[in-house]
Amino acid sequence: MAQIATGNPDEALDIVQDAMLTLVKNYAQRDPEEWGPLFTRIVQNRIRDWYRREKVRSKWRVWFGKDEDDQQYIENLPDGGINDPLRQIANANIAAELEQGLRSLPLRQQQVFLLRVWEGLDVNETAKALGISSGSVKTHYSRAVHRLREVLGEHQYE
Repeated sequence: MAQIATGNPDEALDIVQDAMLTLVKNYAQRDPEEWGPLFTRIVQNRIRDWYRREKVRSKWRVWFGKDEDDQQYIENLPDGGINDPLRQIANANIAAELEQGLRSLPLRQQQVFLLRVWEGLDVNETAKALGISSGSVKTHYSRAVHRLREVLGEHQYE
């Protein structure tokens, strides 16, 4: 989730590491059943903090010029064992479009979608992790799915 949100593997690892340290430092005494939602909530808060910092940094970058190398982490992923080059290219294109579609979503929709689909949380767990109502989770999830279907229309059955 952090990697999709930031687009940078190193930033994502920093966010996750910071969240893990916060969980251990502040919530180690809690019941282990609570750790999953707590960790997710901490990660989401760190992602929001990262977005705030990036907004400030981007204002400074305008003055000093861009020095960021825009890495595409999808292109650097190891081979998944698929030997057909055409299939590899098709999968890379689909993955790139999915990542672009996820990044085009508003932050809350992105978070809800990733928690529901990739993390496998149900509506109530997602609501608890994000500190929003179950109705909001359903709304954001529905909007995210509809938007991704528009973006990935031709690939949705592959």
